[in-house]
Amino acid sequence: MTKYFFAAWLSIAPLLSVAQSSADVNALLVLLEQFEQVQGSFSQRQFGQDNILLTESSGEFRVLRPSYFAWEVLSPDQQLIIVGPEFIWHYDRDLETVTRRPVTDDAEMVPLKILGGDAEKLQEKFHIVRQSEDVFVLTPLSEGVGFKQLTLYVGQAQLGGMKIQDNLDQFVDIKFTDLDADVELSSADFEFTPPPGTDLFYYDQ
Repeated sequence: MTKYFFAAWLSIAPLLSVAQSSADVNALLVLLEQFEQVQGSFSQRQFGQDNILLTESSGEFRVLRPSYFAWEVLSPDQQLIIVGPEFIWHYDRDLETVTRRPVTDDAEMVPLKILGGDAEKLQEKFHIVRQSEDVFVLTPLSEGVGFKQLTLYVGQAQLGGMKIQDNLDQFVDIKFTDLDADVELSSADFEFTPPPGTDLFYYDQ
């Protein structure tokens, strides 16, 4: 469920007492620096507790570190989510609705935003373990992140995808393809104006 992926942010994750490994954190940040700006395609599958496939979707994404990302679902429905420094926009083309919410500290740490690689926030909010050469496991240290664990697959010139375990022990498996890390992006590529005739819902408090 696409909306679930971005909206399930209000939950409680257990505190961890295991010491943070600075080597693992630094390794992840160095690898993420390869993707200062990147665009590509994605395929996403959501699984239930019994590993039963619940939904599938696909589309395109783009990231401009550290403040911008866009996630556009093209199949089976059509939705666009854009995050900038101030607002999160969600445009449901099928329902012709637009929702705008303010960016908060917790909202900035939605899964795709982790690709921004903000060193201070990653170390503040996650326990990071390098499981293998190109596999990193991130576990939230506090409230508000919205998932139990995220596994990120990233290596040299390679961004494979991520796997998210939510607080109901369901999983979202995302694979990235057609990556272009040489693309020239600017803040203008993330501007959004609600189309005429759409229903607008602004939540600015």
